[in-house]
Amino acid sequence: MSRMTEAKLVVLDDDAHGIPAAEYAAILEDQLPEWEIIHPRSPADRTAAIADATVVAGKYFTAAEVAAADSLRLFSANTAGVDHLPLDAFADAGVAVTSASGVHGPNIAEYVIGYILSFMRRHDEGRRRQEARTWRRYQAFGELAGSTVTVVGLGAIGEAICERLAGFDVERIGVRHTPERGGPAERVVGYPDLMSVLPMTDVLVLACPLTSQTEQLIDAAALAALPTDAIVINIGRGRLIDTEALVAALQANQLHGAALDVTDPEPLPSDHVLWSLPRVVITPHVAGHTPRYFDRCAEILIENIDTLPDSGVPSGLRNQVV
Repeated sequence: MSRMTEAKLVVLDDDAHGIPAAEYAAILEDQLPEWEIIHPRSPADRTAAIADATVVAGKYFTAAEVAAADSLRLFSANTAGVDHLPLDAFADAGVAVTSASGVHGPNIAEYVIGYILSFMRRHDEGRRRQEARTWRRYQAFGELAGSTVTVVGLGAIGEAICERLAGFDVERIGVRHTPERGGPAERVVGYPDLMSVLPMTDVLVLACPLTSQTEQLIDAAALAALPTDAIVINIGRGRLIDTEALVAALQANQLHGAALDVTDPEPLPSDHVLWSLPRVVITPHVAGHTPRYFDRCAEILIENIDTLPDSGVPSGLRNQVV
């Protein structure tokens, strides 16, 4: 169907990875010239704007705001996760909710590939010798080619990681709740089979959501099952790993190293031992940043606007969760 006309889209003042929402509003103004795009900056303007909005895009919305938005058809979340939203209130009001699932795939995959290669080629050692102005050769840790990379979680991010690993001549193992769905890997197993593939894993990448099943999924037993030269990369959630067990394994040289974009606790206290361990790279939850974040959010939103029905409860939208 053609796009709705004479409709109002409100872009809430919620940034994404430090990128101001005004940039999102500008992208949508350019691509949806027939829509009235409102970007309220004050609480009063926000309240007034959502009262007759057809679509709202943002991060946070309350049940009271759902009740006050009489014309609302779609809430387009700027986040991949939507557990913080009043989903029941949206459902009761017949308002569709979509997520930003998938927007992180390319950039987080690049983060993972970058750190795998950095460990293999020992870029950290090269940097240290450069800072010391020392022309003294050193050996690489190994080669990515011929190794086995296990990616836990084959959602949009995990699949993007596996797809980009395809050109590196590696054996890819995917781990997901429903292994029969397959994925871009030579082998896909379920979570109950994770322990069986850890002994052959050279690089373990955690890209799964945090649930009751995955909390501390990588505990002391899982870490012990990995080869002593394995690398662990976590871009999921800090509590996927038992931090004390990880520290113990690193201190005992049971692992080669770890790259952690997320930690438990988070933020990581300045006196935490992880900061000082060799061959540990810590970044402050920034793997998801990309200057194209709102461009990708806009792609999802515009696709959904193009298929938004004139009446009735919307269904079949991209990334629809309600």
